[in-house]
Amino acid sequence: MTLRRTTLSLFLAVACAPALAGARIDLASLNDATISPTPRFIVKYRDGSAERTQTAARARSLAAAAGRAQPQIRQTDANGHRTTLRIDTVRATARGGMHVIKASQRLSRTEAEALMRSIAADPNVEYVGVDALMHTAALPNDPILSTYQWHYGTGNGGARVTTAWDMGARGAGVVVAVLDTGATHHVDLEPNLLPGYDFITDAFVSRRATDERVPGGWDLGDWMVAGDCGFGSPARDSSWHGTHVSGTIAEVTDNGVGGAGVAPQAKVLPVRVLGRCGGYTSDIADAIVWAAGGTVPGVPANPTPAEVISMSLGGDGTCEQVTQDAINAAVALGTVVVVAAGNQNDDASHYNPASCANVITVGATGYSGQRASYSNYGAKVDLSAPGGAGVEGSPNGYVWSTLNGGKTTPGSDVYAGYTGTSMATPHVSGVVALVQSVAAKPLTPAQVEGLLVSSARPFPVTPSVSIGSGILDAAAAVERAKTFGQPISALPLSNGVTATLPPLAAGQSVLYSIDVPAGATRLEFTSYGGTGMISVYLNYEAEPFPTANIGTSLRPGTNQTLTRNSPAPGHYYFKVVGKASASGVLLRAKVY
Repeated sequence: MTLRRTTLSLFLAVACAPALAGARIDLASLNDATISPTPRFIVKYRDGSAERTQTAARARSLAAAAGRAQPQIRQTDANGHRTTLRIDTVRATARGGMHVIKASQRLSRTEAEALMRSIAADPNVEYVGVDALMHTAALPNDPILSTYQWHYGTGNGGARVTTAWDMGARGAGVVVAVLDTGATHHVDLEPNLLPGYDFITDAFVSRRATDERVPGGWDLGDWMVAGDCGFGSPARDSSWHGTHVSGTIAEVTDNGVGGAGVAPQAKVLPVRVLGRCGGYTSDIADAIVWAAGGTVPGVPANPTPAEVISMSLGGDGTCEQVTQDAINAAVALGTVVVVAAGNQNDDASHYNPASCANVITVGATGYSGQRASYSNYGAKVDLSAPGGAGVEGSPNGYVWSTLNGGKTTPGSDVYAGYTGTSMATPHVSGVVALVQSVAAKPLTPAQVEGLLVSSARPFPVTPSVSIGSGILDAAAAVERAKTFGQPISALPLSNGVTATLPPLAAGQSVLYSIDVPAGATRLEFTSYGGTGMISVYLNYEAEPFPTANIGTSLRPGTNQTLTRNSPAPGHYYFKVVGKASASGVLLRAKVY
C-alpha cells in the first residue's frame, strides 16, 4: 500500500453541559431522545431524598417537571389542542441509585433539552441524561479511514458519513455513474465497478486507436506533453481523477485494505468522457443520457441505469443547451445529477455545468468547515461538502481516496490526497446513494435536492460568500430519508387562505404545514396584523429550528415574510415562535 502524504493524529472530545440548580445535565446523546415515540432518560436523585426511595415522591417530582416543561412542548392532537406531557418511571437501574424514566410522547431536540433542564431544576436531582441507544461500535477496519479520511467523520469539516453507516445506510442496490476520466483496475475499487463505457469520440483525446466509442470505461491516462493542448500549454502527468472520485463514492470498505467509500455497497458505473486536454461537451451530453438509461444512437443500451450521475468536471460559460437537454432527459428518467461548482473562486453562474438547472451544485469546504479558498460560490451552489482546503498540511488538508501511481499509463495502485470541488462532489453523490438505499420508495431528483439542502448542517465558520445551505450531513440526510413524506403533527394551512395565530406567550410556538405539488414555482408565507413579536422558521419535510432550517424571518413585530423559489414537492413546515406575547396575528401561505 502506498501513501503520498504523511499522517497526523485526530482527536475528538465530548463534553457535558454545565450544571443547573446543582444537577449535572448530560446532553451528549441528545439526538437519541428524538428517535423513540416515548424517549427515555436516566435520573439520579440525591442520597437521602424521598424521590430516591419513595414512588409517590418521585411521581410528584416528575409531574412537576413535566408541568414546567409543558409550555415548550408544541405537539397537538387531531383537534389542534396541545397534548399533555407525562413522565413515568420505568425502573431503577441495577446499580448507582438511578431511575429510568420515559416521556409520553415524541420530543424534538429542543423539547428534550427543555424537559431535561426542567427535571434538573428539582434540587433533589443530582444528574439527568438521555437513556442513549447503543449500536454496533465496529468502525470498518480500513487503515486509511481512521488516520486520513477526516472528511467522513464528525469533526467540524466532516460529512458525518460514519454516523450514517451506524444507522445501517451503505448504499446497497444503488448505481452511481461517474462521468470522468474513467477508472483503473484498483484492487480496492474494482469489485464495486460495473461494466462502463468510453464515450470519447476523438482518438487524440482518448489515446485509443480510433474515434469510436467502446465498452469499458477504463482510464488510459490523460497525460500531456508541452504544447499538446495549445501553444504554451504545459506538460502534465496523468491525474487518474476518475479513480479518485469513484473511490470516494464506493471504495471497497471493511476489507482491511486502504480506505473507505461513502456508499461502500453501491456500485459505480465508470463512464469515460475526459482524456488528454479534457472532453467534448457533446460526448458528455450523450454520456449523461446513456448513464441514466436513455437511448444514444450507435451505443448499446445501458443495462444498469444509474440513480445518480456524478460529474466532477466543468468549463467556462453558462450552461449550454445540449448539456441542459441531456440533464433534463436524465432527470425525467429519475436520475439525480450532482455537479461540481468549480475551482475558480468565482461565481458558479459563469461555469458549465455548475450553472445548469435541475442539478445539485456542490461547493467545497476544508477540515475546519471553512470555505475552501478556491471554491466557486453564489446562488447556483446548493450546498457544500468536504473538498480539502490544502492549508492544514497532511492529511487534514486533503481528501483521500484511491489513485494510480503511473506517470502516464496505468501503474501500481496507490492512495492519495486531492483537493477541489471535484472531491466534494462525490461525497454528495455517495450520500444520495445512501439516501436512496434507505428510503421507503425512491425519491425524485427534486425531493433529493430538497432533502440534502434542508438537512445540511450550518457552517461552523461563516463563509464570506454564499456556498449553499450548509455542509453535507450524511446522518441527517439518512435519518430524514427513512421517514421522508410522513407528515409531522402540525396545523395545516390551505393554499391562499388566511388563518389566525393562537395567542402566544414569549417562548411558545405553533407548527404549521402546507403541501407543495410538483411543478410549483414559488412558496410564500406572510404574517401580519395583531400585536406582539414573532419569528418564523421554514423547513422541508422536517420541523424547523433556529439552527436547522431553510429560511427565517426575524423582523421586529408581527410582519414576517418567507419565500422559497422552485420548491421541491412535498411537505413544508413553518414554525411561528413568540419572541414576546403575541395575539391576533394573521397568517397566509401561498403556492404558485
